[in-house]
Amino acid sequence: MRVLYPSDPFNKKVPDESYQEEYDAAVAIGLNCSLFSSEDFELGTFQPFPTFEEKEDILYRGWMLGVQRYAQLCKSIISKGGKPLTSPQDYQQCHHLPGWYELCKNFTPETIFLQKDSNFVESLAGLNWPGYFVKDYVKSLTTTRGSVAKAPEEVAEVVSLIESYRGKIEGGVCIRRFEELLPESEERYFVFHNRAYARDGKIPELVQHIAKLVSCPFFSVDVVLSKDGTLRLIELGDGQVSDRKQWPADRFVKMLRVGS
Repeated sequence: MRVLYPSDPFNKKVPDESYQEEYDAAVAIGLNCSLFSSEDFELGTFQPFPTFEEKEDILYRGWMLGVQRYAQLCKSIISKGGKPLTSPQDYQQCHHLPGWYELCKNFTPETIFLQKDSNFVESLAGLNWPGYFVKDYVKSLTTTRGSVAKAPEEVAEVVSLIESYRGKIEGGVCIRRFEELLPESEERYFVFHNRAYARDGKIPELVQHIAKLVSCPFFSVDVVLSKDGTLRLIELGDGQVSDRKQWPADRFVKMLRVGS
């Protein structure tokens, strides 16, 4: 397996500074790594350095990409002789909330999916939830306004702000039942080839169960405690574009080496 990182915008032979620590840790333990220019890729050119071995599995570790853009990256990887570890279909399943929701609905807040131009008040009538957490298929509103609507009448405002700050609504709108959670308890885990990993080695039963439910090769799992002490799933994400958060770089790349 080879790990593909974005290069520095001004020097294609070194990694982008955001991935320098992880790249150095990966190289130090013997993982094969290549770099590519994200800027050139956006302009239609893809030239990894070093080049790939024929049919070599390629794990991308870089910036978040839209589903169509990721599919184009996969085509580019194949054109250079590599084999994307994560297919566009698997990427979308974990990158977009509707892709994993049905598999994991018993462990995560109740959610309905709507289009951005929906009549939210009409669509939410009769639910009487204590609050409405609003996001698109990928991201929530991280400004001081936040993503919680106290009533259906506020949902359109949050959707409008998400579109304003992010430039678009990706996929559609997710309305999630508000739950009282303890944000300081949030923890990120990774699943690589159906095996769950934790930064401290302690893996909750819920995460192990999710690792068996979702067949994608590499994804992140974010969980948090509710106020009553129940562990709740917040979201899955494609592991290739998920931040390490509190994971040390050496622990993260060791997972990639063991899992491969």
